[in-house]
Amino acid sequence: MKLLQIATQLAVALLLPPLLLGVIVKVKAFFAGRVGAPLLQLYRDVWKLWRKGSVFSTTTTWVFKAGPVVNLASVLVAVLLMPLGTHRALLSFAGDAILFAYLLALGRFFTIVAALDTGSSFEGMGAAREATFSALAEPGLFLGLMALARKSGSVSLSQMLGPKLLDAWFDSGGALVLVIASFFVVLLAENSRIPFDDPNTHLELTMIHEVMVLDHSGPALGMILYGAALKLFLLGALIARLVTPISTGNPWLDWLVFVVAMVGLSGLVGIVESTMARLRLLHLPRLLVAASIISVFAIILAR
Repeated sequence: MKLLQIATQLAVALLLPPLLLGVIVKVKAFFAGRVGAPLLQLYRDVWKLWRKGSVFSTTTTWVFKAGPVVNLASVLVAVLLMPLGTHRALLSFAGDAILFAYLLALGRFFTIVAALDTGSSFEGMGAAREATFSALAEPGLFLGLMALARKSGSVSLSQMLGPKLLDAWFDSGGALVLVIASFFVVLLAENSRIPFDDPNTHLELTMIHEVMVLDHSGPALGMILYGAALKLFLLGALIARLVTPISTGNPWLDWLVFVVAMVGLSGLVGIVESTMARLRLLHLPRLLVAASIISVFAIILAR
């Protein structure tokens, strides 16, 4: 039974992420009055890219090739630290929440230096923007985790999001609402979603994340796309657990609740992207600072 639970957890973590991006695309297409790409389009794209060859510029070094690999590897390790639904993380220890945040930062760092390694001023512009907004988004994530740590008395994600989470809603529901709001802003920023960035844009003055991966192709680009889906899944799982802290006692029903919550969160992201425009670059730091301030209030309210 233990092996079945581990296999199920790995299967959900590895197979569900591309579907979430498909849900976002479908929701945006619905609001635009279009049919949109199939839900499983990203699975096809990643599979097609992994079967292609790679083209590398002669100006790049091993750093450029290592960027997608390290990014994907760091996110995959972070998956082991994240408790999914009511289930404990596959790898849990005191302080794993800090390692979780820094694993995401490690993948982002190598994506940035890989973009700089091309020697392109265009990609350097995107890397500079990514570094700036990421530095502003990290405090919101860390302060939100600090609020959860204060409430649970532990710095382990499995304890923060464990069985006592439902009781925490009765004691400090306001603090958890603030943490959810802060994490949602961080999710949009870390995954380059509107209002921070438009993943479908090709305007050089507004591109942030997409401009950094323009020189990647074949399996490297496939790793980047899959890694981005995993990152959305991880931060979404954090929010989904806070929103649905219930346990039915039936493991399979708990998995259903988790999957429905993740799909609903993806739909919400699609609604946000369909109902508002991308903000000006000068306004984005204010939104990220506001997310950090909200987390600070959550720490004060948590007791």
